[in-house]
Amino acid sequence: MPNQDVAQRDVGLDRVFRALADPTRRAVLERLGAGPATVSDLAQPFAMALPTFAQHLKVLEACGLVRSSKAGRVRTCEIAPQPLARAEHWMAGQRALWQARLAQLDAYVTQLDQKERTRGKRRNSR
Repeated sequence: MPNQDVAQRDVGLDRVFRALADPTRRAVLERLGAGPATVSDLAQPFAMALPTFAQHLKVLEACGLVRSSKAGRVRTCEIAPQPLARAEHWMAGQRALWQARLAQLDAYVTQLDQKERTRGKRRNSR
């Protein structure tokens, strides 16, 4: 069970994964990968009211994935890659852990298979 300090440190990472769990927010991030865009431009492809879309942007901003600035009445958003890099780092660590575990399992299964073949050869030679 993780200790409280680790759980507290991961709150930001939890927010990033929660934000990435929604297809609308992932689509917004994909669009912002091409460069900054106004809220109106970002909302245009989605069949939802602007206040509803604004909630998606609020989630993305709260976890640090998106930054916005306002010039007059126009709000422009841009991607902030640092939280994505942190999520990617976490996933890379998990990938390495599971690859090591799978390699151990593969070695164990190979060892069992070799033992079974050796037993089979002994039985056949009698």
